[in-house]
Amino acid sequence: MNTPSTPTQAPDPEQVSGVRELNGYWPWVPRLAALALTLITLDYLLNLGLLTLFTRVESQFFYTVVALMLPLVYLLWPAWPGASRSRLPWYDIALFLFAVGVCSYFAYNAEQILDRGWEYAAPNHAIFMSFLLWAVILEATRRAGGLTIAIIVGLASIYPLFADVMPGPIQGFPASATETAIYHTMSRESVMGIPLQAFANLVIGFLLFGVALQHTGGGKFFINLAFGLLGHVRGGPAKVAIFSSGLMGSMSGSVITNVMTTGVLSIPAMRRVGFSRSYAGGVEACASTGGVLMPPVMGATAFIMATFLNVPYGHIALAAVVPSVLYFLGLFIQIDAYAARHGLKGLPHAELPPLKQTLKEGWYFIFVFVLLIWMLFFLRREAIAPFYATALLLFINQVLPYQRWGWQDVLNFFSSSAKLFAELIAILTGVGLLIGALSMTGLSGTIANDLIYLAGGSTLVLLIMGALTSFVMGIGMTVTAAYIFLAVALAPALIQGGGMNPMAVHLFILYWGMLSFITPPVALGAFAAATIAGARSMETGFQAMRLGSVIYFIPFLFVLNPALILQGTMQEIVLVLAQALFGVLVIASAMQGYLLFVGDLCRNVYLQWPIRAMLVVGGMSIAIPGGGPVALTNLELSLISAVMLIPAAGMALWMNGGWTLSKRATV
Repeated sequence: MNTPSTPTQAPDPEQVSGVRELNGYWPWVPRLAALALTLITLDYLLNLGLLTLFTRVESQFFYTVVALMLPLVYLLWPAWPGASRSRLPWYDIALFLFAVGVCSYFAYNAEQILDRGWEYAAPNHAIFMSFLLWAVILEATRRAGGLTIAIIVGLASIYPLFADVMPGPIQGFPASATETAIYHTMSRESVMGIPLQAFANLVIGFLLFGVALQHTGGGKFFINLAFGLLGHVRGGPAKVAIFSSGLMGSMSGSVITNVMTTGVLSIPAMRRVGFSRSYAGGVEACASTGGVLMPPVMGATAFIMATFLNVPYGHIALAAVVPSVLYFLGLFIQIDAYAARHGLKGLPHAELPPLKQTLKEGWYFIFVFVLLIWMLFFLRREAIAPFYATALLLFINQVLPYQRWGWQDVLNFFSSSAKLFAELIAILTGVGLLIGALSMTGLSGTIANDLIYLAGGSTLVLLIMGALTSFVMGIGMTVTAAYIFLAVALAPALIQGGGMNPMAVHLFILYWGMLSFITPPVALGAFAAATIAGARSMETGFQAMRLGSVIYFIPFLFVLNPALILQGTMQEIVLVLAQALFGVLVIASAMQGYLLFVGDLCRNVYLQWPIRAMLVVGGMSIAIPGGGPVALTNLELSLISAVMLIPAAGMALWMNGGWTLSKRATV
């Protein structure tokens, strides 16, 4: 759009990320590191044999990835939050060079570590270097991931030193400092474990694809497409936020980045048509949170999940389709109900980008997504699919005149990629230390039994414990870090003790870990949106919590019945999906006080709350699958739903003057 209130160009996420701005020749360091990582990864994945100096053995490739990216943290992130972001101090340069030397030592000696079993008996110089790498990782984790995660990871990493003196449930096998250091840095269970392996084998290509989309105008295209399709309808700008944020999730994989890119466009537009500041911020926070959960590209955590479950990433993306659709449907219904109840219109057609022109200039973004989906789901080439998609995207982008890159755009592409790579490597290697400590002490094998014992063998209690634990961990850690920890500690308890579907359990943990972004008192996504909207942070957080209410019970739906993640017979999937869709529609309508084809539920100040409560209970009863851990059967739940919904709908119709009047009011 070409109006001051709704600009077309979103800001670069790096402008809001707090990363240091490098000057002089220093920007070339991350650019060249990202280029080198891309080339080495392609050589490794395609088995080209051109760069065998770095890819001779698998562990050498992993160490090389760390050596290229981890030291960049000391250049890109200041030592403390208040430090200057425009000046590179001498001590950070020294730490960068020191980290390069330490990490390169392990990349150079990767074959000896493997062939001579240094993991069990390392020479003195290797032990010394292990302690140094341990320290380098902890400081990098603090800078890129924050103090909270650094403290958690740091304490967990030294846990083997005193595991034998801990109380019963968390007691483990002890180890000396030397044994702990070499296990952390040289085994395949700690720093070189599943998180780093998933990053090296899967995540790099998808991050490159996301950055390429952003820098070729993908964000502008998807936002303009959303405005062109939905900007004119009732409450249109809020619906645009849902649509555009769902698509933007494929590019950033970050809630905060989604908010800061789509929010600066959608929030002012929502304000123009009458949405309050806090409501507009809440809509954007919820939409941006859901964007990270939306296939086909969901963010780094989903790729790590695929590695944990040892399944192709396409299986994860397919399983996530229905839950994400239910979530966005709930958001859409709530926004439509709010707009209908308050008489909020869309934007004038004259102020919206022409749909035909938008598609003419950006059709190839859709085409590239089709190629990516085809390679993921039909060819099952998830490791190299994003590289092909990125290559096609860049080729078409250079052929067409609309967003053609210049030399500076190429440099910006590699700078942005390096920032994402470095940040994720710092967090993943840090979390690797945590996993290594659990593995070394044997706690990862016993904690599941302890959790089952605490739950008294009850699957529902175990699920609630899991949900609360995931939420709390999501507050103190990044979503990826929280998921990894819980995938090791909690998921086995739910799978073994509750007999639950492994895919459903891991998605359950991911969803509940995401909830901290829209739930006060933390609600980082809502607070970021509040900053843009000029609203009170806590008020925006509670609006986001209310708007995103369906996401609090959707994970329970699919973990209790895996048919909602497309694991079951076709008949079962269709039935469960229909029930869930209807239940979400009713619950979302009740939350906003407006029921489709019935009308305003709040006309009578005394009857509105009983009616809305009955709709919520009835909607949940029809959506929740019966049997198994749930004490009631499907038939009994359906009867409860009917007993609640029919009288509630009848009273609502009576309040609105009957069917004909309410129907006219909603059209």
